[in-house]
Amino acid sequence: MRKMIVAAALALCSANVASADESLPLEIKGSLTQGALILAKSEPGVTATLNGEALQVTEQGYIVFGFPRKAELENTLVVSKGDETITKKLKLAPREYKIDRVDGVPQKTVTPDPEQVKRARKEAEKVWLARQKETTRTDFLTAITKPAEGRISGVYGSQRIFNGEPRNPHYGQDIAGPTGTQVKAPWPGEVVLAEPDLFYSGGTIIIEHGYKVNTTYLHLSELHVEVGDKVEQGDSIGAIGATGRATGPHLDWRVNWGNERLDPALLPQLYQD
Repeated sequence: MRKMIVAAALALCSANVASADESLPLEIKGSLTQGALILAKSEPGVTATLNGEALQVTEQGYIVFGFPRKAELENTLVVSKGDETITKKLKLAPREYKIDRVDGVPQKTVTPDPEQVKRARKEAEKVWLARQKETTRTDFLTAITKPAEGRISGVYGSQRIFNGEPRNPHYGQDIAGPTGTQVKAPWPGEVVLAEPDLFYSGGTIIIEHGYKVNTTYLHLSELHVEVGDKVEQGDSIGAIGATGRATGPHLDWRVNWGNERLDPALLPQLYQD
């Protein structure tokens, strides 16, 4: 039923429908800005490219892709079938991100020792490999729900500069809540990583949703799933905690399209009329 709602919403997106002299349909949903996941709909049997790179297309003609934090503002989506082609110029709105500068921080506070760095790199490889799994699931067509209740305490794209040295940007949305608060699957999917104690992220789960789309849940105090489990929307997958390098109990959840890190806060816009 929810997938039918998405299809109907796409059909109503008249601002991005092909003009009358083009026989191939093309509707686009999502926020055309940096960090956004985008959902397009044409018809079965089409091929598609974004900036010259091939995109996967579902059997129903859906195309999903994303723009990273610092994506170029001018992009070109091309959809073809036989000798028919639609070229759509996608102009992104630029974003300004929250930057905090903090000086006088003891270096040992912000820089892990060599052994910790070695451990973190090995764990990062495991996370990267988990994200390479791709299936033809279409869970991203289901209107998304919140993974947890709580105050938004951190936002995508923000960055800290310690002692003049930029740190990695924050690539998730933080939801603050008491330890033990249930974390629920916002989409159906398959668990591809379930680790109780990673150095940076502590209890960590990654769920694959098809066509390169996956979501990640960090700093969990409990894990209720294992690798290979199939979850339905609303299933409890774990509990909020403060594990790993966390200063207090919260859920840091993230969304990826392949290796592109996107903004979870923009996902609800995929399903608006």
